[in-house]
Amino acid sequence: MSGAETGGADAAYCAQLVRALDRDRYIADLFAPADRRGALFALHAFNVEVARVREAITNPMAGEVRLQWWSEALIGGARGDVRANPVAAALLDAIEAHRLPRETFFSLLDARIFDLYDDPMPTMNDLEGYAGETSSALIRLAGLVLTGGADRNSADAAGHAGVAYAVAGLLRAFPIHARRGQCYVPLDILASHGLKREDAVSGKASPALRAVLGDMRVLARKHYELALAHLAGRDPALLPAFLPLVLVPGDLARMERAHDPFVSVPAAGPLTRLWHLWRGARQLRAAFDAAPARAG
Repeated sequence: MSGAETGGADAAYCAQLVRALDRDRYIADLFAPADRRGALFALHAFNVEVARVREAITNPMAGEVRLQWWSEALIGGARGDVRANPVAAALLDAIEAHRLPRETFFSLLDARIFDLYDDPMPTMNDLEGYAGETSSALIRLAGLVLTGGADRNSADAAGHAGVAYAVAGLLRAFPIHARRGQCYVPLDILASHGLKREDAVSGKASPALRAVLGDMRVLARKHYELALAHLAGRDPALLPAFLPLVLVPGDLARMERAHDPFVSVPAAGPLTRLWHLWRGARQLRAAFDAAPARAG
């Protein structure tokens, strides 16, 4: 098989992986120019792989070994033929073709170590930092792909968008995390309502816990609004990178109506989410076209 055929097979594998396990980003990537989609699929397939390490391991050290493999793959130190892994092969091609900063990937992998353990998230600042190194970083990297490396002014928008999208995702997964003893809800928010880590994983709903999760939704909405504000005047080519953001308000509204926080709230159906993404693209274009707010 030629190099071109191998690259095409790797890209197709990544596209199918993202389509199956990260449908929102898959649809958003389809809004990108055809010659940029392969790199976006590779980037998001990599995220799928590292985000699900916890689900595939029996102990945290095994997870750290897996994340370390990815770090070594990015610097050429992994054992064996790294390019035999289609996601790694496609990601390395994307990094080289679009000159993506490897240090961003290393920081993302370091942040993902938190997922492997049951230690609670200490503070809201720590949660925002975690989201920044993972979700926001993906948006920034996608922005570099979409703008040919010319994206220099969207860091604030990506930062806020990543936090909003990540917090909404963590809230959707709250029942799953609670069942396996994980606590992404910051201890300082829990303490402000007289709760501890144990209350967040107990499986027992309470008015105080509902108030805590309400505070988390407020945090996500705040970053959502800030992200939209910071998109004003930015390059419209960035739209696919930010498109999943438009799903945040609807997800938060569905969770707000839920009575028991330990029962998973069904996500909107695929066609509904597709509709919201298509309609949201128009909303984002309007955000890009808005005049930037002046400081002072």
